[in-house]
Amino acid sequence: MAAYLMGVDVGTQETKGVIIDTAGEVICAAAVPHGTENPRPRYFEHDAEKVWLADVCSVTKALIEKSGIEPEKIVGLGLSTIGTCLVPVDRDLKPLRKAILYGIDARAEDEIRWMTDYYGPGFIEKHFGRPICSDDVAAKILWIKNKEPEVYKRTHKFLTGTSFLVARLTGSFALDRFLGAVSFRPLYNADGSIREELCGPYCRPDQLPEGRVVTDMAGRLSAVGAALTGLPEGTPVMTGSGDSGSEAISTGVLDPGDTMLQLGSTIYMYSCADRPLSGPGVHSGGFLIPGRYSLSAGTNNCGTATRWYRDNLFADLYEAEKKGGENAYSAMMKGLEDIPPGSCGLITLPYLAGERSPIDDPAAKGLILGLSLAHGRAHIYRSALEGIAFGAAQILDCFKAAGARDLRLLATGGGTKNPLWMQIIADVTGEDINTMKVTMGACYGDALMAGITTGVYGGFEDLRSVIRPEKTYRPDPAAHEAYAPFRRLFEEAYEANRELMHRL
Repeated sequence: MAAYLMGVDVGTQETKGVIIDTAGEVICAAAVPHGTENPRPRYFEHDAEKVWLADVCSVTKALIEKSGIEPEKIVGLGLSTIGTCLVPVDRDLKPLRKAILYGIDARAEDEIRWMTDYYGPGFIEKHFGRPICSDDVAAKILWIKNKEPEVYKRTHKFLTGTSFLVARLTGSFALDRFLGAVSFRPLYNADGSIREELCGPYCRPDQLPEGRVVTDMAGRLSAVGAALTGLPEGTPVMTGSGDSGSEAISTGVLDPGDTMLQLGSTIYMYSCADRPLSGPGVHSGGFLIPGRYSLSAGTNNCGTATRWYRDNLFADLYEAEKKGGENAYSAMMKGLEDIPPGSCGLITLPYLAGERSPIDDPAAKGLILGLSLAHGRAHIYRSALEGIAFGAAQILDCFKAAGARDLRLLATGGGTKNPLWMQIIADVTGEDINTMKVTMGACYGDALMAGITTGVYGGFEDLRSVIRPEKTYRPDPAAHEAYAPFRRLFEEAYEANRELMHRL
């Protein structure tokens, strides 16, 4: 009997799913858009039931219907969601509040300051490896404890997106041990065990899910899970992980030096290593693949910024798209290839939602520097794309300073559909940018890893023959040289305006 694998990923703005065959070929894909709630400045939330669970079940059923594949032939389900998020649930697995999202949600500033003072620099260096920041789930738990004590008292488990979905579909509580170690610091050990002696300020150890290897079978679909998804009861469900880790696997980040450049709502980057590395501006630790290590870092602004430009500076093109016209993002690129590096003297700090790596400043603001009557919206938009590329280059520099060597950049996400932007990133960074044949992203990685869970593949090493490259963008030496002074101005512009941003 032919066998198939299903993967579903819940992102910031969209839930995507895919069915693949055992050769890794995509049979069918489906997607459902959703919104992100921003009830107050620096607060970003999802409704775990109406977005996460409802989307996953909608996508699984759509995939079954579109593909025409008998559900019994789908032998495994892999899941991922936005990574460092948090939802408290009661004993009936009902969310007690909206889910608090990853590093773009910066509400826990008071808790971050308290943790920093409580632990001191020595502990933080040893157990965090970098400053405590808005990506740390422990700070989000502490925020609920301090700001919403009634919710805190009723909480049975503190879950991430994947652990919530797995619990609702199988009844099991599981968390990818890699995600636990890097995002719940200092509450998990690298092997997935809970550091009970350090849970005191946050929660009881039994309120945390069990740490497991990402490809372990977390459980099988319950009768309720089967009815919700349309898949047979008993279908194996893998532990799952955050979307960035799954996306890294989907691009072929399997060996030391392999480095993912994820261009989604935000940028996230993983670099695989064969030994522990650490340095300022990056997260360090283990990796999804047992025996491997990683460096990682992310920005807050990529697709979120380009969407803002579409909705506000190019609203006419978006309205035309809604009426059956050309895709607005494609139309926005027209004429940009004729503008030279540096956008005729424009520098854009694209910090529309604060910023993570490497400046770690949730109060950072967007800035367009150098505007004159000679500039039009095309210059402004190209400058934004260049600013996002400068941010990616900063992260690459942090990786190299931490000891990463022989990097091979593997790009994924919606940004890979934009050839000019890919070339801008190659020119800014001075690195080859490789794209893959399959660019479905995290949901494709989920399906591949579900194949390991179910024995379709013997291990991660088998994925090398399944994940295939498509195109390489090579940097233009002249353009790289031309970008150098603009990148220096980009970095100086933040330093010169940081105090003013905070005062605003």
